[in-house]
Amino acid sequence: MIGVTENLALIKDLLALSASEAEREPAAVKLLAVSKKQPLSKILAAHDAGQRDFGENFVQEGLEKIAATKGKNLIWHFIGHLQNNKTRVVAENFDWVHTIDSAKTARRLSEQRPAELGPLNICVQVNVDDEDSKSGISPDALPDLAAAVAELRNLALRGLMCLPAARVGFEAQRQAFAELGKMAESLRDDGIDTDTLSMGMSGDYKAAIFEGATIVRIGTALFGERL
Repeated sequence: MIGVTENLALIKDLLALSASEAEREPAAVKLLAVSKKQPLSKILAAHDAGQRDFGENFVQEGLEKIAATKGKNLIWHFIGHLQNNKTRVVAENFDWVHTIDSAKTARRLSEQRPAELGPLNICVQVNVDDEDSKSGISPDALPDLAAAVAELRNLALRGLMCLPAARVGFEAQRQAFAELGKMAESLRDDGIDTDTLSMGMSGDYKAAIFEGATIVRIGTALFGERL
């Protein structure tokens, strides 16, 4: 798996370079390796090269990989749309959920999170471009949902996530990410503390970093084409 090792080093260098250009500390930007539909061998290769955070879009696939890597001290992020009938197994096995868009889902996760695991890290997904094809709440609904999540005992509201519409050009890409950053700042002004902006992928990571991304989600550029 030399390719994964080399790709990981290159991607981390590119993220660090973008952070420096944005006058941010490179350590402030975390790479989330999106491992959906990737073989276990590539995940283990990335782990051996120092990667710890992995993101899965599908519950059952994620559970199988979590079980197969038990003892490796990996951090597992659920980044797909979460159905309410899958909240229990996600609450019991994952460390993060990036895609909360309803109070009902958040309540179920809190109720089903085993106390011995500590709070489940949560990002609220915002549909910044109001796209029918994507999940996430509207910006207008964010304050109420964020306040509700922040009150749940077994959840830790860490921040916001977005998957904006594709845009061409660096400045155009920055717009949606800037809006998410403003939403996070508004929450902090209202007393809801957050420290995470999950935004940016292979094609727009630099724009996301310039607007404050703390987690960048990259998959095929790291692992290659999916199975």
